[in-house]
Amino acid sequence: MNTSTLRLWFLTLFLSGKAPKAPGTVGSFVALILGVLVLEYLPLESFMLFIIFISVIAIKQIDIYEKETGSHDDKSIVIDELIGMWLALAICNENLAFAFISFLCFRYFDIIKPSIIGKIDRKVKGGLGVVLDDVVAGIFGGILSKLIYHLYLVISSNL
Repeated sequence: MNTSTLRLWFLTLFLSGKAPKAPGTVGSFVALILGVLVLEYLPLESFMLFIIFISVIAIKQIDIYEKETGSHDDKSIVIDELIGMWLALAICNENLAFAFISFLCFRYFDIIKPSIIGKIDRKVKGGLGVVLDDVVAGIFGGILSKLIYHLYLVISSNL
């Protein structure tokens, strides 16, 4: 396999970003499944280091891809969704049901792009811009899913 093929598989998260409809959601769902599996075998601290490692590689590889293709934030690039999704999982980190809630919360922030997320999306260029808005969406999604989890605990303990 040559370098550009490996880059394509990495950036499209095993070609999930080539889905004909909603490639970001498809890529995020693949990331959810992979993240849940990886968290079964890695401690949370190692998982966070793995996210940082993937982020650094993703930024560089997206820069190369954008230079080669002349495009910015191509919809087939979904490695940034993996990074955001994994951050949301790492922050909530409760159980399988709340892993799915983290997925929904991350997708909400990634699609709607409120506040700083939208500003980053519009103003920060290159690989850093592609990854950074998903990092912030992942942090917001993880915090919201953790809040929902705690609200669930409060409500269920009062029943």
